[in-house]
Amino acid sequence: MNPDLSLTLLQSKLAVCQLAAAAKIPDWAYTGQFSAIVKTQEELSLVCEQNLVPAQIKAERNWRAFKVQGPLEFTQVGVLAALAQPLAQAEVSIFAISTFDTDYVLVKEQSLDQAVRVLRQSGFTVSQ
Repeated sequence: MNPDLSLTLLQSKLAVCQLAAAAKIPDWAYTGQFSAIVKTQEELSLVCEQNLVPAQIKAERNWRAFKVQGPLEFTQVGVLAALAQPLAQAEVSIFAISTFDTDYVLVKEQSLDQAVRVLRQSGFTVSQ
């Protein structure tokens, strides 16, 4: 994978939330600029702007997202691997989300500066 991809850092702080599998999707989960919803037999996972998440909801807060400028073709391989590998080597934990058009890589805000530095050193263009 050629790391000449362009990334844009989204400005919103995000939260990764966990609700019961039988829970209904709450309105606050998709009212912001960014949200991702995944339902399995075990849980309902939501990623959304953290300022929308009620305090009583189980959540990991203070995530920031890099958007891969797309659209990406489904035949394009190794995009997430190209992003994840240098971040893993730098011990930066990620949370990845893929959509029809592109990929998003989330990092905790305390690792943001390091992630930007590592990605740029790896040949990615990062716009903030």
